[in-house]
Amino acid sequence: MSKKIIIAGGGTGGHIFPAVAIANALKRIEPGIDLLFVGAKGKMEMEKIPQAGYKIQGIDIAGFNRSSLIKNVGLPFKLLRSFFQVKNILQSFKPDAVIGVGGYSSFPVLRYAQSRKIPNFIHESNSFAGKSNILLGKNATRIFVASDGMEKFFPANKIQVTGNPVRRNIVENQISKEQGLEFFDLEKTRKTIFVTGGSLGAKTINESVDAGIRDLEKNNLQLIWQTGKLYAAKASEKSVDSKYIWANEFISQMEYAFSAADIIVSRAGAMSIAELCVVGKPVVFVPYPFAAEDHQTVNAENLVSKRAGLMIKDSEAREKLVNAVIDLSRDENMQKELSQNIAKLAVRNADEIIAKEILKEIHG
Repeated sequence: MSKKIIIAGGGTGGHIFPAVAIANALKRIEPGIDLLFVGAKGKMEMEKIPQAGYKIQGIDIAGFNRSSLIKNVGLPFKLLRSFFQVKNILQSFKPDAVIGVGGYSSFPVLRYAQSRKIPNFIHESNSFAGKSNILLGKNATRIFVASDGMEKFFPANKIQVTGNPVRRNIVENQISKEQGLEFFDLEKTRKTIFVTGGSLGAKTINESVDAGIRDLEKNNLQLIWQTGKLYAAKASEKSVDSKYIWANEFISQMEYAFSAADIIVSRAGAMSIAELCVVGKPVVFVPYPFAAEDHQTVNAENLVSKRAGLMIKDSEAREKLVNAVIDLSRDENMQKELSQNIAKLAVRNADEIIAKEILKEIHG
């Protein structure tokens, strides 16, 4: 009889994309497997998971709101309700294993699985573990991590260093630069800058690029700009005015953008970095300064120390980002060095390593 697995978590692309990569790997290895996702109602997983071809059930859960304490009044009730919802989902689906990828919804699902002695696995993508994952780690069956040195967060005997799963369409990307430029209807004669603030957008990056658009154009550069929802309308006005700008809130076929790009501007989340290592293009990182323990800055500094990327602080982006991109676009040697060094850090099969370990566990 085919095995059943629940994958829980989401909130951002950094949790959703590795979850889908693990799901796809499980399906490749064991096509008959039955997979169900559990996510937080109203979060992006409720849209993205069905688009990837998987079933998802939503639960009523939210995180602690640090900016407005009054909004936390209903939090205990939501948590309580989510535990009842999780209990119902797990009792009717009867999973052989549960995988948590981070995000609000993974906590109640893994906590319930642990109380029922169901094999449960954590994937921690960051070099600084999230609080709920630390709490869950004590009773997890196995914890898959991206990098060394995670013993300070988790029991050492449960850790397996796998790297971060990268989407297959990026790992196996065969799209040529010409096809990428055609897809975005851009010129073949100009260098292309791909700007992405992650799946939710990045205010500082967007404002810095917006302020410097004319300078980019004057220096024979063109732009693929993933803005996130909040900046989309403003950016699309700019793209109407210029044939050298393509802007949209989200790019579902990222492989075309990566193929078209000569230089990439990005946040420094763990999943973004895992993908950019596989892509192997020169990157200017602008770390999100409010990430837990400022881990995005730590991530970016790690690459800068290996000459595998450049970094501009978020607080300095408005003055320095566009000039740094223009300078890099003129320095072919630097582009080549950054490309070669970041590509050396790529891990291409983390999804399969994780999937095989989980299947080994549930098949005994």
